[in-house]
Amino acid sequence: MHSLWTKIILRTILRKKQTVPGRSGISSYVMAKGLRDLKYKSLRAMKDLILITLGIFSAAFGFKGFLLTNHFIDGGATGISLLISAVTSWPLSVLIVAVNIPFVILAYNILGRTFAIKTSLAITGLAVCLATVTFPDVTQDNLLVAVFGGFFLGAGIGLAVRGGAVIDGTEVLAIYLSRKFGATIGDVIIVINVMIFSAAVYFLSVEIALYSMITYLSASKTLDFIIEGIEEYMGVTIISPYSESIRLMIIEQLGRGVTVYSGKQGFGKTGMAKEIDIVYTVVTRLELHKLNVEIEKIDPNAFVVMSSIRDTKGGMIKKRPLKH
Repeated sequence: MHSLWTKIILRTILRKKQTVPGRSGISSYVMAKGLRDLKYKSLRAMKDLILITLGIFSAAFGFKGFLLTNHFIDGGATGISLLISAVTSWPLSVLIVAVNIPFVILAYNILGRTFAIKTSLAITGLAVCLATVTFPDVTQDNLLVAVFGGFFLGAGIGLAVRGGAVIDGTEVLAIYLSRKFGATIGDVIIVINVMIFSAAVYFLSVEIALYSMITYLSASKTLDFIIEGIEEYMGVTIISPYSESIRLMIIEQLGRGVTVYSGKQGFGKTGMAKEIDIVYTVVTRLELHKLNVEIEKIDPNAFVVMSSIRDTKGGMIKKRPLKH
């Protein structure tokens, strides 16, 4: 029965593909390739779902197990939500959704529909978890609350990013403003958080604002550890015999510029060297997941080298169109 349904699904997906012009039907090769793609997409979707779900519960535990009791806040959109909740006593679950709605719309415009859909589902899932799941109040010690609240919140955000979504839309806004005004993403995030913590000093207290800064630092370091890199940009070198297809994918689907340079493959000290085109591009940390997925579709055996970049200037990073 499983095999029958698989064939039905594949024939539906591939119904318009023909291996020979004028001949109907689907060849065994196309069926096998379609099955491979279907299995890969299913496994990838399952992995992303697990990561995002773990991220939701980790962030919710950081909120309800630590931060809410002491009215501590974080940076970014979560910090804005926590600050409004502390001042007005509005439910955090409602504020998380309301504050992030503009960021989801912005993500749709600059990062694509898939990312925006996954982000909206992740944020909605976090709101539902906050509203329905009960977590124990772990400790009343302010320092422990600040450190471990930030740890679980940062871990949640990092796991969601690894799954191809975000539960804090501040980085999306930072990417948009950096492209519009030419500032670095790091500078934009710093300015946003300075405004948030200054508001915390005014509406809450200096002590809570200082503890909240510890929360933010803890969350940031945990986030960096989870996603394996503190920089916003990643330089990616791709070596593959399908370099032209990869180049077109990066330009057309990611909207990024590429540099193609000639190289030679090495096969040991005495092996023959083969000419090959090497593709190099720079993407943001949030786009790295999508790039890896698309490369895997074209060439699962591609040799991909990723390196952290502190910042960039010029090129397609700041000047490319905001819509893919």
